[in-house]
Amino acid sequence: MPTADLVILGGGSGGYACALRASQLGLSVILIDQDKLGGTCLHRGCIPTKALLHAAEVADSTRESEHFGVRATFEGIDMARVNAYRDAVVGRLYKGLQGLVKSRSVTFVEGTGRLVAPNAVEVGGTRYEGANVVLATGSYARTLPGLEIGGRIMTSDQALALDEVPEKVIVLGGGVIGVEFASVWKSFGSDVTIVEALPHLVPNEDESCSKALERAFRKRGISFTLGVRFQSAAQDDAGVHVTLEDGTTLDADLLLVAVGRGPNATGMGYEEQGIAMERGWVLVDERLRTNVPNVYAVGDITPGLQLAHRGFQHGIFVAEQIAGLNPAIIEDINIPRVTYCEPEVASIGMTEAQARAAHGDDVAIYEYSLAGNGKSQILDTAGFIKLVQHRDGPVIGVHMVGSRVGEQIGEAQLIVNWEATPDNVALLIHAHPTQNEAMGEAHLALAGKPLHAHA
Repeated sequence: MPTADLVILGGGSGGYACALRASQLGLSVILIDQDKLGGTCLHRGCIPTKALLHAAEVADSTRESEHFGVRATFEGIDMARVNAYRDAVVGRLYKGLQGLVKSRSVTFVEGTGRLVAPNAVEVGGTRYEGANVVLATGSYARTLPGLEIGGRIMTSDQALALDEVPEKVIVLGGGVIGVEFASVWKSFGSDVTIVEALPHLVPNEDESCSKALERAFRKRGISFTLGVRFQSAAQDDAGVHVTLEDGTTLDADLLLVAVGRGPNATGMGYEEQGIAMERGWVLVDERLRTNVPNVYAVGDITPGLQLAHRGFQHGIFVAEQIAGLNPAIIEDINIPRVTYCEPEVASIGMTEAQARAAHGDDVAIYEYSLAGNGKSQILDTAGFIKLVQHRDGPVIGVHMVGSRVGEQIGEAQLIVNWEATPDNVALLIHAHPTQNEAMGEAHLALAGKPLHAHA
């Protein structure tokens, strides 16, 4: 019977990060997954969708080239070649990850695993026992009750497999997945309408970011309906027909259901082994321990943000926890978030509303427009960097909208997590001309010494 210090069920971002770090710390590891190593993020999520978004950026740049004095002709989208480019990116990363796992002497088992004891996972009749078990089985694309996936009604999984650009699309859900696909399809030439039941697109972001994205989408010709709930959908040879609760009807070639992702944690023996769960989520404490001794859970199956880098950090944390290193607790509020549509939305820390709920009037807000940033003018992008400060104290939130602002989230993460004050950041030198200067300018202004901004 194979045994190890850790048996990890799930080879996505959380599972493989845990395996690599545990091996690095001298622990023996068995890593089990029913699918390809790398999970949803590498094969059906983060990487393939961002490849599509880059292709979309190239399409927009070609269309708009005359604006920059470049004569180029946009002739259309060849989805077969777009998909080949996307698959090549995924393939290279997959090959590299396989090599990494092999080089660290991690035993990888491909097959459907089931938790059959608090210390054991069974795969195809073989029992794998571990002094510690880590549950890392990820998430799946949700739908709504009564809305069956199939044919013209699809989730992101099926949307990634399309071999042609739809003429007209309805996107049900204005969160991260919905707006990213809406952005891609608009750039590829589709007529796109988003249906979001809440009052704003990307409703978990700071309201000012949501409103800025809505303005940008209107300018791009992306339609959206806010604050009205979905009622029903039907499909036939002519297309898909969507009815909203206010009686509005919408017709399109396909409907993308982008209403979030659910925890992939049922039917795997968790409940039978006494793992505490709630509405499908595996419950953990701040150190990612379940209620069963020596059983941990990481990533999307735990309540909170569903982000690949959260799962990745969870995996590292658990490996270090098991090794006795007492790692620092990971708080969701201080995890960076990026939505990779055009324009991008990036944030970390408290929104203005959250800060005011926590600190009342003891909050300072500053919003620096990218109109004052040279590189943003070169890129021809609008947007802003918004800072939320605990008055006379640290910056507790950074929120950004604009082309490529996701690349600024690294410094924003350091500022919030290291509890920097505006004066601390104002002392730093930001290279010119970069969009990164906007981060410096925003902090200069909040520190009371604005230069490229009005007081």
